[in-house]
Amino acid sequence: MFRPLLLLLAALTCSCAYAGETKSPAIHRGDPSAVKDMLQKNYPQIGKIEKVNNANFLGLYEVVTSDQLFYTDEKAQYLINGSIYDLKTMRNLTEERSRQLFAIDFNGLPFELAVKKVKGNGKRKLAIFEDPNCGFCKRLEKELVDVSDVTLYFFLYPIFSGSAEKVNAVWCSKDQVKAWDDLMLNNVQPPVGTCDTPSAKVLELGRRLNVTGTPTLIFTDGSRIPGFLPAAELEKALNGAAGR
Repeated sequence: MFRPLLLLLAALTCSCAYAGETKSPAIHRGDPSAVKDMLQKNYPQIGKIEKVNNANFLGLYEVVTSDQLFYTDEKAQYLINGSIYDLKTMRNLTEERSRQLFAIDFNGLPFELAVKKVKGNGKRKLAIFEDPNCGFCKRLEKELVDVSDVTLYFFLYPIFSGSAEKVNAVWCSKDQVKAWDDLMLNNVQPPVGTCDTPSAKVLELGRRLNVTGTPTLIFTDGSRIPGFLPAAELEKALNGAAGR
């Protein structure tokens, strides 16, 4: 999951060394559009930059891509990847800002494309993009056994080889929840499915939301967590999202 970012930063390390030997055009503080233009022109390996904003601390600028928040200086010579904390309050400013920038409208998700499972009172809610051939998805399913009072929306996201057939089989099952649980927890394959399925729409939804791996968890406050979480951390994240 982190390999593309590491390759990006490695490439930028070389580019920044070169940039130090060139003259950067003079820009005025408060002109993030000029910073964006320089980054996009000189370092296309960053990919598409959605926006550049004043960070309002340390004289830095926010560099916002489709799914990442970086920082840069006013001459666009350095790219900083990491969290910045306010030591007086111990607030993670980067995490707070990322929640705002990349928040997903949870209630706007097309839940008709998901397999819905209600546990206990179902008051808390969680949407998950999962692939049936994803090892970490299966680990997540085992952790979810110990999480109660939650409504789960499984967006079956077949991105691995051979997954589409399994997803179709789950969708075409009389009891989709049981078929999914049997598959993920007990490795019991459902019968081959021949009905119409929403897989193409789910794949398009994932691309639109920049879901690049599974599992990807989306909470009611719009925050997302890519990857596996143990039950205790799931409980904490669910309660935190419900409190916002």
